Amino acid sequence: MRDETEFWETIDSTRAAADGDPEDHADLLTERLAQLDPESVLEFARYFETRYNRAYRWDLWGASVVLLRESDSDSFDYFRCWLIGQGREIFEGALQDPDALADLLDDFDEEIDGDGEDLGYAADEAYEQLTGAPAPDLDIPPQAAEPEGPPVDFDDEALAERYPRLWERFGS
Repeated sequence: MRDETEFWETIDSTRAAADGDPEDHADLLTERLAQLDPESVLEFARYFETRYNRAYRWDLWGASVVLLRESDSDSFDYFRCWLIGQGREIFEGALQDPDALADLLDDFDEEIDGDGEDLGYAADEAYEQLTGAPAPDLDIPPQAAEPEGPPVDFDDEALAERYPRLWERFGS
């Protein structure tokens, strides 16, 4: 992985080949990464983990609750992986304004969308396939203990007020 552009191109091309299915996307991403050398796989993992940590924010957690109707931390972790898997435009747009997901997402099927857990393991799996050993520590700052920003009330009324466009399109 030479740079961030290559990172996002890898995400985009494997998502397109998977026709948007998160499980197929993870499988194709693992296959693609397994064609690289181990250091390139670790570079990809660093890019992924850095973006995953950047998305550890209360405002994004609230948006994920509107979309998934789930407020537990595991659901939010998998949502962040899925969000990265949607590509740079949607990821950066959501970071800029989580309510903008209402405009950025063409559609959202809570049965298959929003859960990118397997995407989060793609680099680890590819590294292990290449080396026979678990991936080493990535030497990046760890995720903060608490999400960034002021906490969000996950009550329906509060979510509808905070994310009006997202709630109108995807809320209950």
